[in-house]
Amino acid sequence: MKIINSTQFDEVTSEGIVVVDFFANWCGPCKMLAPVLEEMADEYTPEIPNHSRRVIFVIGVLSLALVPVFQMLTNLPPFLGVLLGLVILWFYTDIMYSKLHMHESNKLRISQLLPNIDLATIFFFLGILMAVGALETSGQLGLMSAFLDKRVHEPYLISFVIGVLSSCVDNVALVAATMGMYPIVPDAANLAPYAQFFVSDGGFWTFLAYCAVTGGSILIIGSATGVTVMGLEKIDFMYYTKRFSILALIGYCCGAGVYMLLFA
Repeated sequence: MKIINSTQFDEVTSEGIVVVDFFANWCGPCKMLAPVLEEMADEYTPEIPNHSRRVIFVIGVLSLALVPVFQMLTNLPPFLGVLLGLVILWFYTDIMYSKLHMHESNKLRISQLLPNIDLATIFFFLGILMAVGALETSGQLGLMSAFLDKRVHEPYLISFVIGVLSSCVDNVALVAATMGMYPIVPDAANLAPYAQFFVSDGGFWTFLAYCAVTGGSILIIGSATGVTVMGLEKIDFMYYTKRFSILALIGYCCGAGVYMLLFA
């Protein structure tokens, strides 16, 4: 139910069945009738059918789950697969709403949701990834990997340190930087024992997957989820650090220890 003026009357009454009540602020009976009209509005507002809700849910889940399949079949960047799913969802919801007798104000269209995107968070990650690309192009990542190989020379310890650093720098960007530092070796044949850690699905990469994901939660700025929650829920950096960082660090170390006992 909504209050409209004369300029909106034609637009509101042009589609579906509309109940119009003319009232005045000084009219006592009008005020008595208002709760009845509100109840009618809640009862007779058309709802999205359950099967349409399920279809929307399936499209959304598959749009994310099938991104690797899309990349494998087309050799296109993964973000194009996500955009394809968004386009399909957009078309389906528009077709669905065209068949429902709902007022435009009750339709939750994709075009209405796009302005709510947290652009600040997107630009944050874009800036980090651009910085990583610049470091890789300038050769700084190669120098860093050479330094770690010479000074540390222990793949599991390198992964552990990278995991801790991912709490300060976004874990996605740090993994991208690590892939620039240590190119994935496709075949372990005729490789030295140290180099075999860096083959596809080798010990370095599997342990790095744990370290980056878990280590990124030590600080709220270390993961995409944390930064998003920080922006949407207005969680303060110091609030998270004081209450959760120590617990996250303890969990990170314990998980790393269990991994080393089981697989190292």
